[in-house]
Amino acid sequence: MMNPASSPLLTDLYQLTMLQSYYEQNMTDVAVFEFFVRRLPDKRGFLLAAGLEQVLEFLEGLRFNDEELEWIKKSGRFGAGFAERLAQLRFTGDVHAMPEGTAFFGNEPILRITAPMPQAQLVESRLINLLHFQTLIASKAARVKLVAPEKLLVDFGLRRAHGAEAGLLAARAAYAAGFGGTATVLAGAQFDIPVFGTMAHSFIEAHDSEEASFEHFARAQPGNVTLLIDTYDTEACARKVAQLAPRLAVQGIRVNAVRLDSGDLVAHAKAVRRILDDAGLGEIHIFSSGSLDEYVLRELLARGAPIDGFGVGTHLDTSADAPYLDCAYKLQEYAGRARRKRSEGKATWPGRKQVYRRFDAHGTMTDDVLTLESDRQQGTPLVECVMRAGRRLRPPEPLAAIRERAARSLATLPAHLRALESSPSYPVTISDALTALAAEVDRAREDAAA
Repeated sequence: MMNPASSPLLTDLYQLTMLQSYYEQNMTDVAVFEFFVRRLPDKRGFLLAAGLEQVLEFLEGLRFNDEELEWIKKSGRFGAGFAERLAQLRFTGDVHAMPEGTAFFGNEPILRITAPMPQAQLVESRLINLLHFQTLIASKAARVKLVAPEKLLVDFGLRRAHGAEAGLLAARAAYAAGFGGTATVLAGAQFDIPVFGTMAHSFIEAHDSEEASFEHFARAQPGNVTLLIDTYDTEACARKVAQLAPRLAVQGIRVNAVRLDSGDLVAHAKAVRRILDDAGLGEIHIFSSGSLDEYVLRELLARGAPIDGFGVGTHLDTSADAPYLDCAYKLQEYAGRARRKRSEGKATWPGRKQVYRRFDAHGTMTDDVLTLESDRQQGTPLVECVMRAGRRLRPPEPLAAIRERAARSLATLPAHLRALESSPSYPVTISDALTALAAEVDRAREDAAA
């Protein structure tokens, strides 16, 4: 059976056609590829690395099963013996990467693959797929977290995510970036992320009265009572909750929160807060959802909305304002020689690279230096070895540790990079050593072409 999450056939056709040619020409020397983002999207001052764990899982399990090999044989696209070569293929290379939760910037490699060319080439499409998506969502979630650092933030985006895996990994990426939990149950089971949920309008509509729906829900979920109060008349419903909550409390059932999902959230939240407080129910929180993103949250908080938590869905799980990254996975070295792409507007820096980050006396990052792995610079190196000869160097990192790193990384951002609007770019200096290698590669290429 072909498992889409792990199948090596989840790739672009040209990976396989190149692979056959590499085998035929015996081009199996060591290749070095790096994954990086060329430039940040508009209004993004930083990105947050995510998705490394899924990449390592994929590489550890890389192999063609019998059904996949049979498809290769029957496709009519490949030569005799190609399937037999693929049957023996395993990932035996090294992986260097920035740890998940690290802030990074344009042209900085967050992943490096060093492996025989057929292995390093084959994994390109899936690695980009995994790193691009989670980095995109983690970066969006980090912006939301920076706007509302003290609020409960919950991922509500599964139903409008672009597929099942996207919804699941979005929950993981958002939690890594600092969200408090998710509504996606499988993410709770698989990643041990706190799961939150309330009720739908349909549940209330199915009852003859709001009071009946609330009582039934409270008795079914006595430890998780959050009541949706805007199906008909928000303020009128808040008064019903004010009457119901004391009766439930006598029975040992506490109403934790009410949820608002529509209308003028500031006006409704203020009116509901007043109704609950007047009834002596100041302990009941107000939770809000409904087409939220970092811009809406900033406005709600600036207008003094007394909202304690937010469910952020569609705009988070699709990164609606910046739905893709200009990222690439490019060859930087083959058979011991540095390589460089020179395409107009897409030129790359050659060689195996390292990023050094420097901080001021207050612990705020000041600038990065992009250089060669062999060129030691002042600062903290960000790229580290995480897999050697196809084996991890340590167990999978707990998601809690990634959250802590992300929080530390966000705390060191200069103030202007936290802004939601465009701001001066963070300085990333290209070292003299890297510039010199690029010039050397260019000269060698020109000499060979002469």
